[in-house]
Amino acid sequence: MNKVQYYLNDIVELKKPHPCGSKTWKVTRTGIDFALRCQGCGHRIMISRKEFERAVKRVISSDRQTSP
Repeated sequence: MNKVQYYLNDIVELKKPHPCGSKTWKVTRTGIDFALRCQGCGHRIMISRKEFERAVKRVISSDRQTSP
């Protein structure tokens, strides 16, 4: 099973919407904790890696290119 790599400035869609209605978040910090910024209202949160990986539905856009 391959682990998904997450990078700075990735735009991810979470399973549950933020109270503002947006489901898209920008990754602003990676590591043991993740910092995210809501693309709808700009609210910032910090969550653990475990919680983040459970909450992510898909990566919408990434600055990194996948290797063959």
